[in-house]
Amino acid sequence: MTITATRLAVAPVSGRIGAEITGVALGGDLDPATIAEIRAALLAHKVVFVREQEHLDDAAQQAFAQLLGMPVGHPTLPGDGGDFLLELDSHRGGKANSWHTDVTFVPDYPAISVLRAVVVPLAGGDTTWANCVAAHDRLPPSLRALAETLWTVHSNDYDYTANQEAPDEALDAYQATFTSTIIETEHPLVRVHPETGERALVLGSFFKRFVGHGQDESRRLYDLFQSHVTRLENTVRWRWRAGDVAIWDNRATQHYAIDDYGDAHRVMRRVTLAGDVARGVDGRASHRLT
Repeated sequence: MTITATRLAVAPVSGRIGAEITGVALGGDLDPATIAEIRAALLAHKVVFVREQEHLDDAAQQAFAQLLGMPVGHPTLPGDGGDFLLELDSHRGGKANSWHTDVTFVPDYPAISVLRAVVVPLAGGDTTWANCVAAHDRLPPSLRALAETLWTVHSNDYDYTANQEAPDEALDAYQATFTSTIIETEHPLVRVHPETGERALVLGSFFKRFVGHGQDESRRLYDLFQSHVTRLENTVRWRWRAGDVAIWDNRATQHYAIDDYGDAHRVMRRVTLAGDVARGVDGRASHRLT
């Protein structure tokens, strides 16, 4: 089904998450009505895709992102090509082949990410997103009630090399920079979305443990809840072309950049927008531990 907006066309890509927007050239000169339509589509579909945006350069990408929110730098990684632009270059360790929500090791992790494909492999290198709201809402009532009482610890002390199939000096160097300052934060397992009021599971590879539970119990609880997030019917997979742009609600999703393209080159550039401190169902706020 295609939903026609005043200026844009928004077509769902899968049943529970993701839509493609057509009829727009992204940039810093878009009018408020168009930005409002993009934001509405984003909140409804969690991630939106816009193809054929080859006209965008680094400055134009940042200018467009600023219309959606306030850009922020990464807490531990240096920017490239601009104050708030992060380059993810596969030849320099820029791979993230694990399920995660960006930067959940801080209390006010980013609200929105704007990712542009610069260089893509001939085959492979897709990204998959999962709907963390649908995961929460489709839990059995007893598990949902439990989830809404649990708190977790997230940290950037995550082993990016855990899934590497061969030695990779660039990835080792990337991880060393990423963990140059260790940050830990306590989050509710279920956060209330500040714009929609929806409830979303907050998990992903920056998760360390459940508060009040040992490592074994924490891992079993994590696997239980995470399995509901990553059910195939809860996901959308995007095959990149150079010039594509993906915009996702980082408060309501996880994503996975699939590392299946060997030594081929993949370059993506991302701008993240400031979020607010996460709050649980009981109103308590996330807080930093270290």
